[in-house]
Amino acid sequence: MTDGTHTTEEVTLARLPSGVALSTTIHTYVGDEDGPTLYVQAAQHGREINGTETLRRFHDRLPLESLSGTVVAVPVANPLTFDLVSYVTPEELDSVNPNMNRVWPGDESGSLHQRMAARLWEEAGRADAIVDLHTGSPDMQTHVVYREGDERARQLARAFGTDLLLSEQADDDADDEWHQRAFSGKLRVAAAEEGIPSITPELSHKEHILETAVETGVEGLLDVCRSLEMLPGEVPARAQTVARNHLGQVTATDAGLFRANPGLEVGERVTEGTALGTVYDPATYEPIQETSADRDGILYALTQEATVVGGDQLASVADIRDE
Repeated sequence: MTDGTHTTEEVTLARLPSGVALSTTIHTYVGDEDGPTLYVQAAQHGREINGTETLRRFHDRLPLESLSGTVVAVPVANPLTFDLVSYVTPEELDSVNPNMNRVWPGDESGSLHQRMAARLWEEAGRADAIVDLHTGSPDMQTHVVYREGDERARQLARAFGTDLLLSEQADDDADDEWHQRAFSGKLRVAAAEEGIPSITPELSHKEHILETAVETGVEGLLDVCRSLEMLPGEVPARAQTVARNHLGQVTATDAGLFRANPGLEVGERVTEGTALGTVYDPATYEPIQETSADRDGILYALTQEATVVGGDQLASVADIRDE
């Protein structure tokens, strides 16, 4: 009996106008026993680096000798935005689809991001489960998003282990904003359409490595493997709250400085009408907007970035569904 195998492959996702290849590395871990295939990727959005660091440490801690099945891991799904430390690709390179997480399952004859997604879909589309690691702002509670009504995805989300799980309605069940923001092109949604349970963990912070976020990611991936019976052991029971993802966030109506209510903390429960903060004119000191929660629920995001313009997200409150 061997201890399983780990191999790497450098693949070309697309080419730049100069002919330079946009390539990335795919890690494949194969256990000695048959089992499901788990596909995991990070850094679709290049500034979200804690997912990439999570996969590096997962590599060190994955016990190949105990693995059943296959793990396919892509630590840098979007090398272009990763190099630019950016969320989207510059318009000069993909003016049609600047956000890679809006074009899945991709198109091998399409725009730059569509071609990149199509190549990775060759791996993801064969999997039995998918984890798409993302990173939110430092002003957001760590959570996992899954498709509402998909029980297999819900079980993956529970196994990942964050305190907060967010279910998201999709397609005909979703509101207009979901469609306007092209969420049907997210990897998680494309996977669900093919019957592949998929989750999107949103680890906290971006642009620099945060130890607590990375440890949450590593432990979450190991527990997902246990839930799929790819690794021995039981997933620990946890107290978790399931809430419905709130697309209609509280936004700024005009530009100014936003001072969040200092008595609030991300993760706490609020009621409709709870004061969230004030947008004011920095030159005249006049208040422009007094913001408040538009529903009862969990305050899972509250920006601390004071300079805002009209339309900027100030807060998000999720409807509690189950505890």
